[in-house]
Amino acid sequence: MSSAKKPKKMRTVGWRELVDLPELGLAGIPAKIDTGARTSSLHAEVIEDFERDGERFVRFAVDWGGVRQQCEAIHVDVRGITSSNGETQNRYVIKTPLKIGTLSFRAEISLADRSDMQFPILVGRSSLRRRFVVDSGHSWLQKDPGQDPMKGKHP
Repeated sequence: MSSAKKPKKMRTVGWRELVDLPELGLAGIPAKIDTGARTSSLHAEVIEDFERDGERFVRFAVDWGGVRQQCEAIHVDVRGITSSNGETQNRYVIKTPLKIGTLSFRAEISLADRSDMQFPILVGRSSLRRRFVVDSGHSWLQKDPGQDPMKGKHP
């Protein structure tokens, strides 16, 4: 008899999915699932970092679906993150709940200018690890049946 652990059953996501960031008040946002990126990334304009009750926070604006929303989150770090074009940028990193389908978990997300990108959120492999497998031939595998994936599409 083998004493090897049975692999955990993981959910399957497509190469793009709808995600929620409930603590930031953002829901149904189209995200690109990218196993080539380590860290997840959110399109945001950083407004300020500040301290409240001894904790570091960052205030930022998210433009999505024609609406600008002000958000605040605990500021975890400032890291050098290498973008897809090979440039390293110092970015604020926050930790906030991320929901894909019915699964919600805390994820580290860098704040970046993604205005030239098709998707306002990129979900990297650190967020996917031990939770999801990616089927690159499909999209929207985790969406609610009534959701329109491209509603409020990012410009």
